[in-house]
Amino acid sequence: MRVCVTGGAGFIGANLVERLLVEGHDIIIIDNFSTGDKRFLPSPIKESIAVMNVDLSQVDEKSLTAMLKDVEVIYHLAANADVRGGWSTTFVDIQHNVIATHNLAVAARNASVRELVFASTGCVYGDSTIIPTPESEPFPIQTSLYGASKVAAEGILSTFSMNEAFSVTVFRFVSVLGKYYHHGHVVDFMRQLLEDPCKLRVLGDGHQKKSYISVEDCVAALASLRGPSCYEVFNIGNTYFCEVQDSATIIASILGVQPQFIFGSERRGWVGDSPFTFLDISKAQSLGWQPHKTIKESLELTVEWLLSNRWALSLDKARTLLRN
Repeated sequence: MRVCVTGGAGFIGANLVERLLVEGHDIIIIDNFSTGDKRFLPSPIKESIAVMNVDLSQVDEKSLTAMLKDVEVIYHLAANADVRGGWSTTFVDIQHNVIATHNLAVAARNASVRELVFASTGCVYGDSTIIPTPESEPFPIQTSLYGASKVAAEGILSTFSMNEAFSVTVFRFVSVLGKYYHHGHVVDFMRQLLEDPCKLRVLGDGHQKKSYISVEDCVAALASLRGPSCYEVFNIGNTYFCEVQDSATIIASILGVQPQFIFGSERRGWVGDSPFTFLDISKAQSLGWQPHKTIKESLELTVEWLLSNRWALSLDKARTLLRN
């Protein structure tokens, strides 16, 4: 089958590409390489993969439609995922999460794509009043522009789906950990501890409650979990959560250090951060999907990969310098 993975050179996308290759699919990767990296792609690039350096927010409709010729399924993972940075550069979430999704949806309709799988986020629930949070929870006031942009993208895709352009499966993920991880709290903590193992500064009061999932479990959902209707939404997370200070303790232990933790006083680690993210995953479980790795196992795998690929610890920092 011919499939397209947008953001296929990114963290989750590259892991998904590896699975789709094993399953024998022909793959088109569309990525603007703003956060993705060619080192995450199979080397050498196999004949069954085509890589296109394209910005979905800027590409014209005719060109994108041509790229999607004969594609049956699109996995749409391309996005700006920097929740923190979205508040200082407010248009970036609109550009790369909303406009890009609209452009892709129009081209997918034109190319008669059968199905679109969309990577959304648990951030759409904002400060949910129901914990664990089910898919049926009404969207509250949004706390981040990232979450708001994903709500808008879901709305665009649902309209195309309900008007029979293509079927849509939406996955709302908690934070994902594992191979090719290069942005987020594990990187932040490791950078600090490798530079100074005696202290670790943690954003917020350390009591923010988070759930994490391994990228293998995430990819398993993307590749195989489907519902019976033309528009389905699934929460994808873990059966556990931990506090940020617990995650910091685990990371320090893996590195073999015992730093002094320096906490802030705020409930939120940054503007848009949710103090408690824990999703109800019973709908996905009822259809046979299960998370297999614990939070601790996922953290261990992430730290081990980053220690073996230390260049990835500076990847986002280097790109920030280039953009500025």
